[in-house]
Amino acid sequence: MSKLKQSSPESPARPFQYTSTNGPLSCGAHSLVDLAGQHQTPLYVYSADQIAERLGLFQQALANRPHLVCYAVKANSALAILKLLADHGAGFDIVSGGELARVQAAAPEAIGRVVFSGAGKSAEEIDQALEAGILAFNVESEAELALLASRAARRKRKARFSLRVNPDVFAETHPYISTGLREHKFGIDIRQARRIYQEAAGNRWLSAHGVSVHIGSQIRSAEPFGAAVTRVARLVRELAKDGIRLKTVDAGGGLGIDYHLELTEGFDAQAKIAEYAAAVEAALAGLDVTLLLEPGRFLVAQAGALLARVLYVKRNGKKTFVVTDAAMNDLIRPALYQAFHQIVPVIPRPGKAVPVDIVGPVCETGDFFAHDRKFQPVQPGDLIAILDAGAYGMAQSSNYNTRPRPAEVLVSGSSARLIRRRETVADLLAPEIV
Repeated sequence: MSKLKQSSPESPARPFQYTSTNGPLSCGAHSLVDLAGQHQTPLYVYSADQIAERLGLFQQALANRPHLVCYAVKANSALAILKLLADHGAGFDIVSGGELARVQAAAPEAIGRVVFSGAGKSAEEIDQALEAGILAFNVESEAELALLASRAARRKRKARFSLRVNPDVFAETHPYISTGLREHKFGIDIRQARRIYQEAAGNRWLSAHGVSVHIGSQIRSAEPFGAAVTRVARLVRELAKDGIRLKTVDAGGGLGIDYHLELTEGFDAQAKIAEYAAAVEAALAGLDVTLLLEPGRFLVAQAGALLARVLYVKRNGKKTFVVTDAAMNDLIRPALYQAFHQIVPVIPRPGKAVPVDIVGPVCETGDFFAHDRKFQPVQPGDLIAILDAGAYGMAQSSNYNTRPRPAEVLVSGSSARLIRRRETVADLLAPEIV
């Protein structure tokens, strides 16, 4: 495994910085003006160096316990990013057969480091994962466990499973991405888990491999993670008394970032990960298990930005609108979650910042990136960068309004390479039949 540079408290949160007082915003050694000129806009740009560094910080924080960091593929499923992470020792947390196919295409050697989560696995997806030889299924219902057993028996392949238990732990986050309470669709009531493990012990095609928990996303306090894993550890000890010895505890993902940090503000990623790891490790004290983690956002969000070009600056009464060539189909988080993203000009112009709405060209009032945001003067043709877009940006993009999706570029040291070409309208029409 390569030796990775560690963050310090003085490190900026993002790899996107101005090279000089009058210089353009850059990612590492590469000017975003140059990248936009070469690949056009909208354009996603990612820093491979920061992604690898963040993974290394998790691995270093957990060095005293057997562990596997399983990257949550849903955050950003670019094949080049999956290969980058696999090359640095990561496993993968998938939630669909399509994501499994992505891991198989990008890093077939990592299939044995894949866990399959998700509340609605189909028989076809289970078959696909059994055939591939993944590490384990994170099972979310008794019906799913029965289906897994029947598919495993049909293929005469023993299926390793972990029950995803619901610990009924509240995590302060957006209600759409909270998953740890009893009323959510995810997981199995932890009070029922012991019985289910006992019943599954009699099935020759099922192997109780571990237990899994995931309480939500964008959680910035370590305390809820510790509370959830404490309840899971109690279950592991109870099962050991029944003769069921689990090998892994999957603590899930969900560690959040601060989207409100100014561009130049420092961020101690190492301390944040250490706090999280300490809370989980304290809950597992005395247990001889391998710890699985499923970070997604924390690895890739701040490593990515969406570049857009200003089309128009429009004034309606007292309102000023900056209309860009990027839209909600390219980055839906503000429309879907009312999410905040820092937005900066790629080349700042002098002048007083004034409140503006930064919007896209899609025919929806919800097509916006910022409302009443104080922003420096911009003119048509200027470039802006929407920061912290590396997670749930391209992954949630669509072709709404028949808009081709953006290209993606991965910056690593002195190189910057295209990892996904821009879609064309011909690509969008190809599957259709008149």
